[in-house]
Amino acid sequence: MKQNIYDDPQFFAGYSSMRKTGGGLNEVLEQPAMVSLLPEVIHGTVLDLGCGDGGLCVRLLDLGANSVIGVDLSQNMIRAARERCAGRKDIQFHCLAIEDFQSPDGAFDLVVSSLAFHYIPNLEALFHNIQAWLKDGGMLVFSIEHPVATCSQGIHAGWYRDANNKKCHWQVDCYADEGERRSRWFVDGVIKYHRTVSSIVNHLVGAGFHIVRMLEPHATEKAEQEKPSLLEERRRPPFLLMKALKAKHGKTEPDFAPYR
Repeated sequence: MKQNIYDDPQFFAGYSSMRKTGGGLNEVLEQPAMVSLLPEVIHGTVLDLGCGDGGLCVRLLDLGANSVIGVDLSQNMIRAARERCAGRKDIQFHCLAIEDFQSPDGAFDLVVSSLAFHYIPNLEALFHNIQAWLKDGGMLVFSIEHPVATCSQGIHAGWYRDANNKKCHWQVDCYADEGERRSRWFVDGVIKYHRTVSSIVNHLVGAGFHIVRMLEPHATEKAEQEKPSLLEERRRPPFLLMKALKAKHGKTEPDFAPYR
């Protein structure tokens, strides 16, 4: 059975509190970076894998998408997404695992995913599915927990601290040992899957994508001045974001239009 941690009451309470108070890194790091990789104007049909509460889906529609399909395994998240988007006919939500979603080939102009792919055990197979679902010239934009962050989850505490509890350095260990990681995030036993940067890149290339851009974001100087603790994110990257294109039929190099 696929993990559905966001429907665990204790986990969801902790996660919801973090998002409401802005205590996470989503708002100041991941979301601005994700938006920066999207086209200024979006065309056609978009698929959001791991759509959560639908916030990115709404942003995609605001940028011009004709319609959006959001997929998420969590009933809590899909319920929140449907409440957020009540009455909108240009958006649909499906409560099922990303791995179980099915679509005709060439159905989407753009596929996005925000911090969901590290929950997927077989990312290579998913990239092949996404490549098939995209139209020729279509785009994939996703964010994932950075392999520097996932490698030692459940093995080390992350930051190494001195006798005065000062953070000295981030512990990178077992980096080449890909696979399942179990750690504590609000509750024990949260399962994520670690893979190296090279594996992620090679899986994309092997699935027929052309990588356009990669980001390892940190906060803006203004945000760091307002919240100095964000300076820590310059010491190790928490997120990895990638933009890739499916080449148009019969071409060995991608035609970037209309997504430049």
